[in-house]
Amino acid sequence: MQKADKERVVEELSERLRAADSLIVADYRGLTNAQLAGVRSKLREHGATFTIVKNTLTRRAAEAVGAESLLALLEGPTAIAFVQTDGDPVAVAKALAGTAQDTKVLALRGGVLSGKAMEAADVEELAKLPPMDQLKSQLLGVIAAPLTQLLGLLNAPLRDLVGLIDARIEQLKERGDDSGAPAAEPPAPAAEPAGDKPAAQAIEETTENDDTQEEQD
Repeated sequence: MQKADKERVVEELSERLRAADSLIVADYRGLTNAQLAGVRSKLREHGATFTIVKNTLTRRAAEAVGAESLLALLEGPTAIAFVQTDGDPVAVAKALAGTAQDTKVLALRGGVLSGKAMEAADVEELAKLPPMDQLKSQLLGVIAAPLTQLLGLLNAPLRDLVGLIDARIEQLKERGDDSGAPAAEPPAPAAEPAGDKPAAQAIEETTENDDTQEEQD
Protein backbone atom coordinates (compact mmCIF):
# COMPACT_ATOMS: atom_id res chain seq x y z
CA MET A 1 0.00 0.00 0.00
CA GLN A 2 1.37 3.38 -1.00
CA LYS A 3 1.99 6.04 1.62
CA ALA A 4 -0.78 8.24 0.22
CA ASP A 5 -3.22 5.34 0.42
CA LYS A 6 -2.20 4.67 4.01
CA GLU A 7 -2.75 8.30 4.94
CA ARG A 8 -6.18 8.20 3.34
CA VAL A 9 -7.12 5.05 5.26
CA VAL A 10 -5.92 6.54 8.55
CA GLU A 11 -7.96 9.67 7.92
CA GLU A 12 -11.06 7.64 7.09
CA LEU A 13 -10.63 5.51 10.21
CA SER A 14 -10.15 8.64 12.31
CA GLU A 15 -13.42 10.06 11.00
CA ARG A 16 -15.26 6.83 11.68
CA LEU A 17 -13.89 6.67 15.21
CA ARG A 18 -15.04 10.23 15.85
CA ALA A 19 -18.49 9.57 14.39
CA ALA A 20 -19.08 6.24 16.18
CA ASP A 21 -20.97 6.51 19.45
CA SER A 22 -19.81 3.01 20.39
CA LEU A 23 -17.77 0.21 18.84
CA ILE A 24 -17.10 -3.47 19.39
CA VAL A 25 -13.86 -5.20 18.39
CA ALA A 26 -13.79 -8.86 17.37
CA ASP A 27 -11.39 -11.44 16.01
CA TYR A 28 -12.95 -12.61 12.74
CA ARG A 29 -10.33 -15.24 11.97
CA GLY A 30 -11.95 -18.38 10.55
CA LEU A 31 -15.19 -16.78 9.31
CA THR A 32 -16.08 -17.49 5.70
CA ASN A 33 -16.96 -14.72 3.27
CA ALA A 34 -20.61 -15.79 3.48
CA GLN A 35 -20.54 -15.55 7.26
CA LEU A 36 -18.89 -12.13 7.12
CA ALA A 37 -21.57 -10.95 4.72
CA GLY A 38 -24.26 -12.25 7.09
CA VAL A 39 -22.75 -10.39 10.05
CA ARG A 40 -22.51 -7.16 8.07
CA SER A 41 -26.14 -7.48 7.00
CA LYS A 42 -27.35 -8.01 10.58
CA LEU A 43 -25.36 -5.08 11.96
CA ARG A 44 -26.56 -2.68 9.26
CA GLU A 45 -30.10 -3.29 10.53
CA HIS A 46 -29.02 -1.91 13.91
CA GLY A 47 -27.09 1.13 12.70
CA ALA A 48 -23.58 -0.35 12.61
CA THR A 49 -20.96 -1.32 10.06
CA PHE A 50 -18.59 -4.27 10.40
CA THR A 51 -15.16 -3.48 8.92
CA ILE A 52 -11.96 -5.49 8.75
CA VAL A 53 -9.07 -3.17 9.61
CA LYS A 54 -5.27 -3.18 9.64
CA ASN A 55 -3.99 -2.87 13.18
CA THR A 56 -1.06 -0.57 12.40
CA LEU A 57 -3.25 1.97 10.61
CA THR A 58 -6.02 1.70 13.20
CA ARG A 59 -3.53 2.40 15.98
CA ARG A 60 -2.48 5.58 14.23
CA ALA A 61 -6.09 6.64 13.84
CA ALA A 62 -6.89 5.80 17.48
CA GLU A 63 -3.92 7.84 18.69
CA ALA A 64 -4.96 10.74 16.47
CA VAL A 65 -8.47 10.94 17.97
CA GLY A 66 -7.48 10.11 21.55
CA ALA A 67 -9.01 6.62 21.64
CA GLU A 68 -6.16 5.04 23.60
CA SER A 69 -8.45 2.42 25.16
CA LEU A 70 -8.77 0.86 21.71
CA LEU A 71 -5.04 0.20 21.33
CA ALA A 72 -4.94 -2.88 23.59
CA LEU A 73 -7.61 -4.56 21.46
CA LEU A 74 -5.72 -4.33 18.19
CA GLU A 75 -3.92 -7.68 18.21
CA GLY A 76 -4.32 -10.33 15.51
CA PRO A 77 -6.97 -10.29 12.74
CA THR A 78 -9.30 -7.46 13.71
CA ALA A 79 -12.79 -6.38 12.68
CA ILE A 80 -14.60 -3.44 14.24
CA ALA A 81 -18.34 -2.87 14.50
CA PHE A 82 -18.77 0.92 14.36
CA VAL A 83 -22.09 1.86 15.99
CA GLN A 84 -23.45 5.21 14.86
CA THR A 85 -25.19 7.70 17.15
CA ASP A 86 -28.64 6.52 16.09
CA GLY A 87 -27.60 2.85 16.24
CA ASP A 88 -28.45 0.25 18.88
CA PRO A 89 -25.29 -0.98 20.68
CA VAL A 90 -27.29 -3.58 22.61
CA ALA A 91 -28.64 -5.14 19.40
CA VAL A 92 -25.17 -5.03 17.83
CA ALA A 93 -23.69 -6.83 20.84
CA LYS A 94 -26.48 -9.42 20.67
CA ALA A 95 -25.81 -10.05 16.97
CA LEU A 96 -22.06 -10.46 17.47
CA ALA A 97 -22.47 -12.64 20.57
CA GLY A 98 -24.97 -14.78 18.67
CA THR A 99 -22.55 -15.17 15.77
CA ALA A 100 -19.74 -16.10 18.16
CA GLN A 101 -21.94 -18.75 19.77
CA ASP A 102 -23.21 -20.14 16.45
CA THR A 103 -19.91 -20.24 14.58
CA LYS A 104 -17.59 -21.02 17.52
CA VAL A 105 -15.11 -18.93 15.52
CA LEU A 106 -15.81 -15.23 16.02
CA ALA A 107 -14.24 -14.02 19.28
CA LEU A 108 -15.24 -10.83 21.07
CA ARG A 109 -12.35 -8.74 22.41
CA GLY A 110 -14.04 -5.70 23.88
CA GLY A 111 -14.92 -2.23 22.72
CA VAL A 112 -16.04 1.23 23.72
CA LEU A 113 -19.54 2.18 24.86
CA SER A 114 -20.26 5.91 24.86
CA GLY A 115 -16.61 6.64 25.61
CA LYS A 116 -16.23 3.92 28.27
CA ALA A 117 -13.87 1.01 27.60
CA MET A 118 -15.34 -2.50 27.60
CA GLU A 119 -13.70 -5.89 27.94
CA ALA A 120 -15.00 -9.04 26.24
CA ALA A 121 -17.06 -9.93 29.33
CA ASP A 122 -18.65 -6.47 29.26
CA VAL A 123 -19.74 -6.97 25.65
CA GLU A 124 -21.31 -10.31 26.60
CA GLU A 125 -23.17 -8.64 29.48
CA LEU A 126 -24.30 -5.90 27.12
CA ALA A 127 -25.70 -8.59 24.82
CA LYS A 128 -27.84 -9.93 27.70
CA LEU A 129 -29.65 -6.64 28.24
CA PRO A 130 -33.26 -6.14 27.06
CA PRO A 131 -33.82 -4.39 23.71
CA MET A 132 -33.17 -0.65 23.65
CA ASP A 133 -36.88 0.30 23.56
CA GLN A 134 -37.51 -1.79 26.68
CA LEU A 135 -34.47 -0.26 28.39
CA LYS A 136 -35.81 3.23 27.68
CA SER A 137 -39.19 2.27 29.18
CA GLN A 138 -37.50 0.90 32.28
CA LEU A 139 -35.42 4.05 32.59
CA LEU A 140 -38.55 6.21 32.40
CA GLY A 141 -40.08 4.04 35.10
CA VAL A 142 -37.08 4.52 37.36
CA ILE A 143 -37.22 8.28 36.81
CA ALA A 144 -40.99 8.49 37.35
CA ALA A 145 -40.99 6.41 40.55
CA PRO A 146 -39.22 9.00 42.74
CA LEU A 147 -41.49 11.72 41.35
CA THR A 148 -44.55 9.68 42.34
CA GLN A 149 -43.13 9.14 45.81
CA LEU A 150 -42.35 12.85 46.10
CA LEU A 151 -45.91 13.80 45.14
CA GLY A 152 -47.18 11.33 47.72
CA LEU A 153 -45.07 12.95 50.41
CA LEU A 154 -46.26 16.40 49.42
CA ASN A 155 -49.92 15.41 49.33
CA ALA A 156 -49.91 13.35 52.54
CA PRO A 157 -49.94 16.33 54.97
CA LEU A 158 -52.81 17.89 53.04
CA ARG A 159 -54.83 14.67 53.24
CA ASP A 160 -54.09 14.39 56.94
CA LEU A 161 -55.16 17.99 57.53
CA VAL A 162 -58.43 17.46 55.67
CA GLY A 163 -59.06 14.33 57.73
CA LEU A 164 -58.47 16.19 60.99
CA ILE A 165 -60.79 19.00 59.94
CA ASP A 166 -63.53 16.52 59.00
CA ALA A 167 -63.11 14.70 62.30
CA ARG A 168 -63.32 17.97 64.24
CA ILE A 169 -66.49 18.99 62.41
CA GLU A 170 -68.12 15.66 63.27
CA GLN A 171 -67.07 16.05 66.89
CA LEU A 172 -68.64 19.50 67.10
CA LYS A 173 -71.85 18.27 65.53
CA GLU A 174 -72.12 15.48 68.10
CA ARG A 175 -71.78 18.09 70.86
CA GLY A 176 -74.42 20.26 69.26
CA ASP A 177 -71.88 23.02 68.64
CA ASP A 178 -72.58 23.79 65.03
CA SER A 179 -70.21 26.46 63.82
CA GLY A 180 -72.74 27.47 61.20
CA ALA A 181 -75.40 28.45 63.77
CA PRO A 182 -75.77 32.17 64.57
CA ALA A 183 -74.13 33.36 67.76
CA ALA A 184 -76.44 33.64 70.77
CA GLU A 185 -77.37 37.14 71.85
CA PRO A 186 -75.94 38.22 75.21
CA PRO A 187 -78.42 37.90 78.09
CA ALA A 188 -80.39 41.03 78.97
CA PRO A 189 -79.35 42.74 82.24
CA ALA A 190 -81.37 41.75 85.27
CA ALA A 191 -84.29 44.08 86.11
CA GLU A 192 -83.63 46.29 89.07
CA PRO A 193 -86.13 46.56 91.96
CA ALA A 194 -88.82 49.12 91.45
CA GLY A 195 -87.70 51.13 94.46
CA ASP A 196 -84.20 51.50 93.27
CA LYS A 197 -83.26 53.96 90.57
CA PRO A 198 -80.40 53.58 88.16
CA ALA A 199 -77.25 55.34 89.35
CA ALA A 200 -77.15 57.72 86.38
CA GLN A 201 -80.71 58.84 87.00
CA ALA A 202 -80.02 59.34 90.75
CA ILE A 203 -77.02 61.54 90.04
CA GLU A 204 -79.00 63.61 87.53
CA GLU A 205 -81.89 64.18 90.00
CA THR A 206 -79.46 65.08 92.80
CA THR A 207 -77.88 67.73 90.60
CA GLU A 208 -81.24 69.22 89.69
CA ASN A 209 -82.29 69.39 93.37
CA ASP A 210 -79.08 71.20 94.29
CA ASP A 211 -79.66 73.78 91.56
CA THR A 212 -83.22 74.38 92.75
CA GLN A 213 -82.09 74.83 96.32
CA GLU A 214 -79.51 77.46 95.28
CA GLU A 215 -82.18 79.44 93.43
CA GLN A 216 -84.45 79.41 96.47
CA ASP A 217 -81.62 80.66 98.68
